[in-house]
Amino acid sequence: MQKLTRFFIGCISVLVLSSTCFAQEVPVKDSVSQINVKLQNLFSQRIISKYKIRSIKVVGNEFFDESLLLSLSTLNVGDEVQIPGGDNFSKAIRKLMDQNYFSDVSIYITDLKDKDIDVEIDVVERPRLSRFNLIGVKKTERDELSGKTGLTPNRVITENMKITAIEGIKKFYAEKGFQDASVVIKEQKDASRKNNIILDFVVDRGPKVRINNINFGGNKIEEIKLKKSLKEIHEKSRMTLYPINDKPVIVKTNPYTFDEYLKEKGYLTFTKTRKILNPYLRIKLSGSKFNPKKYDDAKENLLDYYNALGFRDAVIEKDTVYHNAAGNLNIDMQMKEGKKYYFGNLTWRGNTKYSDSLLTSILNIKKGDIYNREILFNKLGKTPTPEGGDVSGLYQDDGYLFFRIDPIETAVYNDTIDFEIRVMEGPQATIKTIRIAGNEKTKDFVIRREIRTIPGDKFSRTFLIRSQREIAQLNYFDQEKIKMEPIPNAEDGTVDINYGVEEKSSDQLELSAGWGGFIGLTGTLGVTFNNFSSKNLFTKKAWDPLPMGDGQKLSLRIQSNGKAFRSYNFTFTEPWFGGIKRNSLTLSVYNTKFGQSFDPITGMFNPNVADQRYISTTGATLSFARQLTWPDDYFSFSTGLNYTRYKLKNYAIDPFNLPNFDNGFVNNLNIRLALQRTSIDQPLFPRSGSTFLLSAQLTPPYSAFDPNFAKKANPYELLEYHKWRFNGEWYVPLGKPAGEERNKQFVLKFAAKFGFLGRYNESLAISPFERFQVGDAGLSNQFALLGFDIIAQRGYPVYESSNPKINPDQQSSRQKFTMFNKYVAELRYPLSLAASSTIYALTFFEAANGWYSMKDYNPFNLRRSVGVGMRFFLPMFGLLGFDYGIGLDRLNATNSLKDAGRFTFMLGFEPE
Repeated sequence: MQKLTRFFIGCISVLVLSSTCFAQEVPVKDSVSQINVKLQNLFSQRIISKYKIRSIKVVGNEFFDESLLLSLSTLNVGDEVQIPGGDNFSKAIRKLMDQNYFSDVSIYITDLKDKDIDVEIDVVERPRLSRFNLIGVKKTERDELSGKTGLTPNRVITENMKITAIEGIKKFYAEKGFQDASVVIKEQKDASRKNNIILDFVVDRGPKVRINNINFGGNKIEEIKLKKSLKEIHEKSRMTLYPINDKPVIVKTNPYTFDEYLKEKGYLTFTKTRKILNPYLRIKLSGSKFNPKKYDDAKENLLDYYNALGFRDAVIEKDTVYHNAAGNLNIDMQMKEGKKYYFGNLTWRGNTKYSDSLLTSILNIKKGDIYNREILFNKLGKTPTPEGGDVSGLYQDDGYLFFRIDPIETAVYNDTIDFEIRVMEGPQATIKTIRIAGNEKTKDFVIRREIRTIPGDKFSRTFLIRSQREIAQLNYFDQEKIKMEPIPNAEDGTVDINYGVEEKSSDQLELSAGWGGFIGLTGTLGVTFNNFSSKNLFTKKAWDPLPMGDGQKLSLRIQSNGKAFRSYNFTFTEPWFGGIKRNSLTLSVYNTKFGQSFDPITGMFNPNVADQRYISTTGATLSFARQLTWPDDYFSFSTGLNYTRYKLKNYAIDPFNLPNFDNGFVNNLNIRLALQRTSIDQPLFPRSGSTFLLSAQLTPPYSAFDPNFAKKANPYELLEYHKWRFNGEWYVPLGKPAGEERNKQFVLKFAAKFGFLGRYNESLAISPFERFQVGDAGLSNQFALLGFDIIAQRGYPVYESSNPKINPDQQSSRQKFTMFNKYVAELRYPLSLAASSTIYALTFFEAANGWYSMKDYNPFNLRRSVGVGMRFFLPMFGLLGFDYGIGLDRLNATNSLKDAGRFTFMLGFEPE
C-alpha cells in the first residue's frame, strides 16, 4: 500500500491516548503532499474504537535485528488496540527504552483500511563506543586502569556507563592516596565508523593526600598503643632518631628544623660542599596515604584491639576526617571505652558426646581471664583458624557436621560476664557422594586417590582440609582456586562433597645457552612433563600433544657444546606404583663426558684434536618411597640404589692426597635411606607447615673384607664412605591467616641444614667424591662431572677455607668440605599467586660454613650474609630468581659495600 502520511502515536516520556489526545502530523520524505483524511480523523474521533494491527515494521535500526525488537516491544500482527484510550503503544515504547540501547523511540500509524492499521516503530540507536583514551595517566598505570573502567569497545554508550567509568577511575586513584582526583569526559565522533564515538577521559589525579595527624579523645589507653592497633593507616612520616646513649627523638619532617636539630646535637657537620651525618645515627621513616577502605578496616582493628583488652562495649562515638592547610588529612576519633570485663562462670548445656571437663580443657578459658570475644569464638570454632584445636573441630572430625554451638551471656554483673555454652550435637553425617569438577586434563582417579574423604566414612573437617592440601601438592591446579563444598542432606544424615579445581600448566621447558669456563659455549634443551601418562603411549588419540593426565613425571635433558662436553639425563617417576598406596618408584639414568684437547704444537685448546684429558660419568638410580602411618601419615621412607661409574684419563680428582692418580675407573655403589616428613600447605609458596629430611648414603665397607684395600694402586676403584644429611624448614604465616588476607600476608621461613661425610676405615682418606661445595649460587655443578653437593650461600663466592675472613673471588674450589652447617631466615611476601605466575619478594639472613674434620667443626663460626631477592615461578620455565646478598664477613674485610655485595641467579630449581 502506498504510504501517504504517518501519524505520530508515542514519545519518549509518556503516551496518553484519549479523545483529547494529540494528533501530531509528521511528514515523511517519500510521502505525497495530500493528507489521508481517514488517518487525520483517527484521533479526532470521540468514540473509542478497536483496530487490528495488519503489519509492523521497524526503521532506524542498524545493529539490532528487527525480529528481536518486535519481540521486545510485545506488539504483534493481529493484536487489537483501542484508539483513543489504549496503552499498547506506550507500553511498547517503555519496554524498548528500558533496554538502554536507544535515545528515542517513536511509533507511527502509516495507513488505515477499515479497522486494520499499519504500524511503524522508529528507533534512534545510541552511539557505540569506538575506543577510549586515558589522558594524563602514567603508562605504567594505563593497562590496570583500563580494566577498572569497565568499558568495552563496540558497546552502546549510556550515561550509567560513563558514571561507572568515572567512579572506577576515581576509586583506583583513591586507593593510591589521591583522594581529590578529577575526571572530565570529552566526546568526539569517529569519522571512520558510523554512529561511533571516541571517549577521552582527561584525568587529573591531584596531589597525594597523606594522613597528617591522628588524634584520640575519651581514651584511657595510651594513644601510641591505639595508633599502633590501627595497622592499616599511620600518621604522616616522622623521623625517629636513635643516637648512641640517647632516647629516641621524634622530629617532624621539616628539613630546616631537622638539619638544625642534628647540627645542635652534634650529629650533623656542614662543609662547603656537603652535609656529613654522624655514622652512628640511625633514622627510621614511616608514613601512610589515605585510603577509605583501609580507614574502615583500621577502625575495625581499633575496636578489635579494645575487645582483646576486655572493653567489649567500646565504640567510636564520632570520627572526623578533615583537610589541614597543607592539603593533608587530620583524623579525630572520640572514643567511649566503657568497662573492662572479665570472664565469669562458663557452663555447658546439651553436650552428650564429650564431657564438660574435656570441652573446658579445649576451650582453655578460665574464670577471671580478660574478656576477649575473638578468643572465645576461635576456641568454640565459630570463627575457626587453620591451626584447629577448637570445640567445633572436635565434633566435626567425628562426623557431627550438623553440630551447632552458641555462647549465651546469662549474667553481667559489675565487670564479670557469665556464659552458658549451648551445644546442639545433631546426628553424625556419613559421606555419600564425591564429585570432582574442572579437571579437563587430569584423570579423576589421580585426584580421588589424594582425597581423604571417602564415601561411607564419617565426615571429618580435618580430612577435608587435608584433602585440599594433597590436591594442592600435585601442582597440577591453581592452588588459590581449589574449592571444597560440603552439601549436607539432613533428611538421610549424609553429606555430598564437591571438589572444584582449575587446571594449570605444570610442564616445563628449558632452552638455554651459557658459557662455562673451559667448556665454553654450551646449549641446553630440557623438558619436564609433570602429569604424564605412560600407559597411553601407544594410544594415538591420547597424543595431544603428548599422553597426559595420569600423574606420572617424565624428564629429559640434553646439554652439549660439540666435542668438549655432552650430558644426557632421563628420569621417570610413578607416584602411585601399584595403584593402591602412595608408593613412588623413580628410575633415573644419566651420562656425562667432559674432555679437553690440546694442540701439541701450540699448546692451546683445539676441539679438532682427539681428547687428551677427560672424565666421563655414567650412572643409574632406582628408588622406592612409601608413605608411613606412624608417627603420622606426613612421614615417608625411601630407599634408593645408586650406581655411578667414573672413567678418568689424565684427570686428577684428588690432587692433594693422590696427585698421581689420574687414570682409571671409579665405581660408586651406594644405598640411600631417607626419612622425610612434609606438612607444608602447598609447594610453590608455602604459608604454613614444615619439612624435615634425614638421610644416610652408605657404600659397602669393602675394607672390612679386604685387609689390603688401602694399599691398592687405585684406592677409589670402589668408593667407600658414609654420608649423612639433615634438612629442616619451617613456615610461619604472619598476620591474618584466612580470606583475602592470605594473598597479602608475610611468611617467615626458617631453615637449618647439616651434612657430614665420613669413612669406615681410618687408614683411608675420606672420599673426594660426595663432598660439599659451599658458597655462591649453587649452579656450578650443572655439568655433574664429580659427585658433590652444592650448598649455596648468597653474598659469598665459593670458598675453601673454614675461616670466615678468607673469601677469594672464585667460581669453583679445588677442595670440597666434608661437613657443613647452614641456617636461613627469610621473610617472604607474595606479589602474585596466580596460576600463570607465582611471584614473591624476600629478604634474608643466612649463615653457613664448611669444615674438613670434626676436630675443626664449630657450628657457631659461620659466614653471615643479608640481602633481598625475588622469585618467579612460570609454568613453562619453572623457577627464575635472583638475590642480592651482602657478605657481612666480607664487609669487615673490605670496608666496601660494593665489594661485599654479590648478585646470584637461579634457573629451574631452588639451590640448597
